[in-house]
Amino acid sequence: MSNPAGPLEIVTTGRLHPAAVSDVIRVVNAAAALDGVHPLSEHVMLHLRYGGDTEDRNLLVLLDGRVVGYGHLDLTDLVEGASAELVVDPAARERGVGRALVAELIRQADRSRLRLWAHGEHPAARRLAEGMGFRRIRALWQLRRSLFAPLPELVLPPGVVLRAFRPGADDAAWLGLNADAFASHREQGQWTLDDLRRRIAEPWFDPAGFLLAWRDGRLVGFHWTKVPGETTAAEGRHGHEPIGEVYVVGVDTEERGSGLGRALTIAGLQYLRSRGLGSAMLYVDEENEAAIRLYTKLGFSHWDTDVMYRLESTSAPATGHSP
Repeated sequence: MSNPAGPLEIVTTGRLHPAAVSDVIRVVNAAAALDGVHPLSEHVMLHLRYGGDTEDRNLLVLLDGRVVGYGHLDLTDLVEGASAELVVDPAARERGVGRALVAELIRQADRSRLRLWAHGEHPAARRLAEGMGFRRIRALWQLRRSLFAPLPELVLPPGVVLRAFRPGADDAAWLGLNADAFASHREQGQWTLDDLRRRIAEPWFDPAGFLLAWRDGRLVGFHWTKVPGETTAAEGRHGHEPIGEVYVVGVDTEERGSGLGRALTIAGLQYLRSRGLGSAMLYVDEENEAAIRLYTKLGFSHWDTDVMYRLESTSAPATGHSP
């Protein structure tokens, strides 16, 4: 246990009790309201609500018995090393909570190339990470565009037809194409049927916004849209009006260069605009120059950045008071 600023206690568990999940979501919502960005990824929120891999760990920071911090530690990636995300209640900041939590994450990861995600590239997160021996290794750009601005004409490649995803009937075909399209992407390309079904069960899921492209009875592409700003039973409001998201766009390797990816993106944007939404967003790796060029041509521009840090030092730093 770490105790740098009074009666702090760090408790590590597997799957959390529903009451503890509610406590964590309270902290998440408070941080999102103040910082203007959701502090935890969808991946972590799904694990928080439904349970994750058996090796995943949930860390709760308690101050006088109240949850003031949360960390999620994923130990399943034996190649890249452990990864973690964390959030601190704004009311408990400047008390060493974040530093104590990171030090405990380092200890539990056995100092094995621990990676930290910081959403929104918050200056305080950067100072904490760099001050504890981490360096920036990856960044995801968030791009946005207005849906009030004109959209390009939708032109599908010859022989391609679009229709909405049918849960159950299209699961296997989609999983196969997703694995092929994202074979080099460790996170997206390894989705399982359970991963798909968990998202289908989410309140935001709408099959009408999950567009599939078919050629001669074969699935060759898809655009899965999402509206993450709407109210959900588990998370409450995200602190902003609903916004459309280009959630995932995938194209069969044999179709690349045909213009199908561009057409699918436009089709999804048209769908989001038909929902009465005023803007759309997406995430793209900052090193994916081809995708950034495509989205820029479609009217998107840089809005924010999520950063991944990797532990550089081989020894955990002291856990004294943070600035």
